[in-house]
Amino acid sequence: MTRAQTERKEHDAASSDDEPLLTVENLQTHFPVRGGLFGAGSGVVKAVDGVSFNVEPGEVFGLVGESGSGKTTLGRTLVNLIPPTAGVLRYRGIDLAAQSERAMRGLRRELSVIFQDPNASLNPAMTIVDGVGHPLRIHALATKASDVRREVAAMLERVGLSPPESFLDRYPDELSGGQKQRLVIARALITRPKLVIADEPVAALDMSVRARVLELMLDLKKEFNLTYILITHDLATARFMCDRIGILYLGKFVEQGEAKRLFDDPKHPYTRALLDAIPLPEAGRRGRQKELPRGEVPDAIRPPAGCRFHPRCARAFGACGWEGRDLIEAIEARWTTVDVEIRQREQALIGDLAKADVHREQVRFSGLDAASFEQWLRRTGPDLPGKVFSGIREISAESNVLTVSFKAAPEPAMQQVEGRSVACHHYGVQALPGGDHVGEADWQAVASEQD
Repeated sequence: MTRAQTERKEHDAASSDDEPLLTVENLQTHFPVRGGLFGAGSGVVKAVDGVSFNVEPGEVFGLVGESGSGKTTLGRTLVNLIPPTAGVLRYRGIDLAAQSERAMRGLRRELSVIFQDPNASLNPAMTIVDGVGHPLRIHALATKASDVRREVAAMLERVGLSPPESFLDRYPDELSGGQKQRLVIARALITRPKLVIADEPVAALDMSVRARVLELMLDLKKEFNLTYILITHDLATARFMCDRIGILYLGKFVEQGEAKRLFDDPKHPYTRALLDAIPLPEAGRRGRQKELPRGEVPDAIRPPAGCRFHPRCARAFGACGWEGRDLIEAIEARWTTVDVEIRQREQALIGDLAKADVHREQVRFSGLDAASFEQWLRRTGPDLPGKVFSGIREISAESNVLTVSFKAAPEPAMQQVEGRSVACHHYGVQALPGGDHVGEADWQAVASEQD
C-alpha cells in the first residue's frame, strides 16, 4: 500500500460524517503574462483571486458567471489539474496542493471532470469501448479486455446509450452531439468518483437535448451518490441543478448562498444583472425594471480598483473605487449620446483623450484651457454615464493642466446579508482583509457618502 493510500485509509477511518467533502480557503490561481519585445509589458492574470467555499457530500454547488470570470480555471484548480498559486484546497481533509503527481493519480479515481466540448474530449481514433474504458485501465480497476468491455457496456446502458453492444466498437464521430455528451459522462463516471466537476456540460448541445442530459445527471447523482460542482454561465441550468451557488466575477465571489435565495432575491448588483439579462416573454417584462451591466468584463491583468464590478454597475457610488480610466470612459460614453455639435465643441475643449496621463489615483489633462475644462467638468460631471463624479476627491487647474484626483476606496469584503454572503458596499463599507490600504480620511468620506 502506498503512502497516499495509507493516508487516505487512516483519514477515512477518522473522518466525521458531517465533514465537507471539499474545503476551499482563499484559493488563488495566477498566471504570469509576458508581452512585447524581451518580455516588456509583463503582468499577472489573477484568474482565481481569493475564493473560499465548502462543498458538502451529495450536493450540487454551482459556479456561475460570464466568460472571463474564472469559472473553468477554478474548476480545474479544484482537482489540481492546474496547481493553485496559494490558499487551502482540501478534499476529504487531504491537502491536494501538497500531493505529488503519483499521489494525485490515485485520488483522481475519486475526482472526475465532465468537459464542455465532447468533440474535444473524445479521442476520434479510439473506439468507444477503448475511450470510455481507458480510466479503468489507468487506475487498474479492470485489466482484462472482457472486463473492460463488460464495465463499459454497463455504463453506456446507464447513460442511455442502448443497446450498448451497438456502440462499443464504433467511433465517437459516428454519434450525435447528445450521444457524445453521454459518452463523456459515462467516461467521467466509469471509476465511480465521489466528486464530479461538470464544466458547462450542456453548453454545446441543442436546446431540445439539454434537459434530458441534465435530468440524466441528476438521476446518476442519486444512483452513484455523487457530488457535483457545476460550472455554467446559464442561470436556467443553475436554477434547475444547484443547491447552492457562488457568483464569480473576475476571479472572486460577489455573492454566495442557497440557489433559491439568490434567484428569488439577489443582493449583489451583478447577480441581479445576470438575472435581468435572461429574456422573458412580453408578459414577463411588464413592470420589470432591469439593471443590465454596461460594457464588457475588464482585463484580469489589471482589474478595476475597489469593487471590481463598479465600472459596469448601475448602483455604483463613491465608495466603489472610481479611478482615472473610469473618467475617460465616461466622457467617451457621453460623446456617443450627444449631438454632433456638442461633441465637437467638447472635444475642442478637452482635446485628445488618448493623450491624457491616466493613473489609478488621478488623471492629468495637458495643453488645454484648464479653467474652462474645470468649469465644464463641475457642471457636466454629475450627469456623466455611471457615477464616476461621485468618486472624485479633487479637481485642480493650473495654467494648461487639469488634474482630477480620486478617493481611495477599499475592495469590498464578504458580509452576511439575509442568509447569504455578499461582497458589496451597499450593505456597509467593509474592506477586504489584506486589500489595498485606505486612509482614515477616505474611510470617513465613503462611509458618510454611503449613509
